[in-house]
Amino acid sequence: MNYQVLARKWRPHNFTEVVGQSHVITSLTNALKHQRLHQAYLFTGTRGVGKTTLARILAKAMNCENLQDFNPCGQCDICRAVDEGRFLDLIEVDAASRTKVEDTRDLLDNAQYAPNQGRYKVYLIDEVHMLSGHSFNALLKTLEEPPAHVKFLLATTDPHKIPVTVLSRCLQLNLKRLLPSEIFTQMGFILGQENIAFEPDALKLISRAADGSMRDGLSLLDQAIVYGNGQVNKDDVHAMLGSIAQQPVESILQALANADAPAILNQIDDLSQLSPDFSDLLQQLLQFLHRVALVQHVPNALTHDLDVEVVAQLANRMTPEDVQLYYQIGLLGQKDLELAPDPRSGFEMVMLRMLTFRPMKNGNNPPIQQTIAPSSQPRPHVQIPTLPVAPVPIAHVQPPPIAPISEMPKMTDSWEKILVNLKVGRSIKEFAKHCILESISDTECRLNLDPEFQSLLDSDYTQKIETALREMFGKPLKLHIDVKTLAAHTPAQQVVHAQENRQQSAVESIQNDQNVAYLQNHFDAQVLPETIQPY
Repeated sequence: MNYQVLARKWRPHNFTEVVGQSHVITSLTNALKHQRLHQAYLFTGTRGVGKTTLARILAKAMNCENLQDFNPCGQCDICRAVDEGRFLDLIEVDAASRTKVEDTRDLLDNAQYAPNQGRYKVYLIDEVHMLSGHSFNALLKTLEEPPAHVKFLLATTDPHKIPVTVLSRCLQLNLKRLLPSEIFTQMGFILGQENIAFEPDALKLISRAADGSMRDGLSLLDQAIVYGNGQVNKDDVHAMLGSIAQQPVESILQALANADAPAILNQIDDLSQLSPDFSDLLQQLLQFLHRVALVQHVPNALTHDLDVEVVAQLANRMTPEDVQLYYQIGLLGQKDLELAPDPRSGFEMVMLRMLTFRPMKNGNNPPIQQTIAPSSQPRPHVQIPTLPVAPVPIAHVQPPPIAPISEMPKMTDSWEKILVNLKVGRSIKEFAKHCILESISDTECRLNLDPEFQSLLDSDYTQKIETALREMFGKPLKLHIDVKTLAAHTPAQQVVHAQENRQQSAVESIQNDQNVAYLQNHFDAQVLPETIQPY
C-alpha cells in the first residue's frame, strides 16, 4: 500500500528532466554559471506547470557540492537531503495556511543565523499571494536587503495580487502552459518506463483534457490506469472523461466542408445516443476551426499539434471566408444553446446556420444536399395583398454651380469661381470666402471683408492671397482688403443659404408626400423634422 502517484514519482529532480520551460531553465543555469544569483525569485504560472519543482531544483543547485554542468548532481548528501525532505536549510512555507503577520515575523527571525549544512538558507514560500498586507510589509525589508546567506524563492498562480513593492524586489520568471504534444510525449515516456500498455489516441484525449498542466495530466493518467484495469485505451478514457472524442468533431467538420447536411445530422443523431454535452462539443469544434484558421494563414503555426494532418487537410478544403464565418456563428451559437428548447436542437440549428450563410461562390450559393425528396404536387400560389403605395417625391435641389478645376478662371469671372482654383491653405480659403470682390485689374485687386470677421484679418493671409492671385493670372497685381458693410452675399453666406433652401425643400417634400400623410392619418404617425435630410 505504499503506492506513490505518478505526479510525485516522476517529479523532475534536475533541470534536464523539466518539460516545456526551456526559457526559465536557461535563465537559471546562466545565473548559476556566472554566479549572478538574485536574492529573490518569483515563479509565476498556472497550476501544475512546475513552479514549486523548479524552485526546489534551484535551491538544490545553489547548495549542491558537485554541480554537473550547472545541474544538481543528485548524489551528494545535500541533493539527497533535499529530495528526501530533510534538508534543514530549505524552509518551505505554505502561505495559504500561514497568512498572519506573526507567522512571517517568526519565519524571518531565524534568517540572521548562518545555514546549517549548505551555502545558502533558502526560503521557499508557495502561493505567496495569500499573505496578508501586514505580512507583505513585514517581508519587504528582509526581501530587499537579506543577509548574504539567504535566498527567497516565491511561487504564485496569481501575481496580480502581490503588491508592486514586493514585485519590484524580485526577479520574476513566468512559466508557460504546456502544449498537448509536450504532455503527450512525457506521458508516453512514463508509461513506457512503468511497462503499462496504452493507445496513443487515449493519451491525446488526456493531453487535451490536462489544459496545459502536467500535474493535471498525470493525475488523469493515474485515473485512466485504474479505470482501465492496468491499461490505457481510448474507449475507457472517453468514458472516464465523459466528453466527446475528437473523431466526431472531425467528421462533422468534414461534412461541413462538403456542405453535406444529411451527414451532419446523422453524426449528431449518433452522438445523441451517448448523451453528450453539446456545449462542450461546440467548444471543441471552435477550437478545431481556430487551428484551421491558423494553418491557413501561417502554414507552420501548428507543427507540434497532435492533429496537424487533419487540420492541414481541412485548411485546404475550406476557404478562409468559410472558416471565419463558421467560427463566428459557432461563437454566437454558444449563447443560443441555453435558449434553445433542448441542447441538441440548438446545436443542430447552429450547424444548419453555418450551411445556410456560407459565402457565395461565383455568384451562387453552393447547393446543400437535401434529405427529403421534393413533392410532385406543385405548391399553391398564395397572393399577399399589398397596400397601394404612391411614388415618393424627392426634392432634387441643385447646389450652387462650381467651375471645373480644369477651367482656368479669368479676371471677369465671379469671386466664387476664382476661389475654387486659388492655391492657398484651407484656413486662408475659408477667410477669403467671407469677402466679396469689388474690383480687379492687372495692377490691383480690391476685396471687401464682412465686419463680423474683421478679427481674422491678418497681414500674412493678405500676402498669401496676393501671391496666389499673381500666380493664377500672371499679373503683378496688388491686393487691398477693406472692412465695410457688404451689399451682397459672400461665398460663405451663399453656401449657407443654399443648404437652408435644400433643407426646406426636403421638409416640404415630406410634408406633401401621400404615403406620409396616409401613415399619419391611419397609424397616428409623427414626423420628426430634425431627422429629415436632403437627398
